[in-house]
Amino acid sequence: MSESQHILAYVAQGDRAAFRQLYELYSAKVYNTALSYAQSEVDAEEITQQVFTKVYRSAHSFKGDAAVGTWVYRITINTSLNYLKSRRRRAYVQLDSVPEESAGLDHPGIDMERREDAQILFTVIDTLAESQKTAFILSYIEELPRQEVADVMDTSLKAVESLLMRAKANLRKKLADRYPNRKK
Repeated sequence: MSESQHILAYVAQGDRAAFRQLYELYSAKVYNTALSYAQSEVDAEEITQQVFTKVYRSAHSFKGDAAVGTWVYRITINTSLNYLKSRRRRAYVQLDSVPEESAGLDHPGIDMERREDAQILFTVIDTLAESQKTAFILSYIEELPRQEVADVMDTSLKAVESLLMRAKANLRKKLADRYPNRKK
């Protein structure tokens, strides 16, 4: 049993210190992944809170079929996607709301001088199909090994490679269509 599994077992028993320890281990990864999806610090914080609420409530159901980190990433991705769907539904209900590009992305992995390019890229990444978006974010933004991406997505390594090829092709096309005069 790994250290994370031991910690999670204590969380399942209601141990708050163990939960704090689990939070310290995974909160930055959860937040960064949520930020990659939501492109908003406020939304990423909300998603992070939801993820850890779900982790706490479902710790007892963890079977150990995957690594704890893989399980937490799955919860993060599902929570992020559901949060975004919910946010889009609320936006449709508000007739006076017009979708705008994000006000600015302050992702911790991006240098100041590259923020504008990153904002453009994240805006286009957001238009990808969910499976391509997930594979791309986990592989290239979160820098997970391809096999771990496959585990998180509950698919094969070959399927992840295919999703990444399609995601990169779609990104190139969408960026070229959207910014035809931009340097490559």
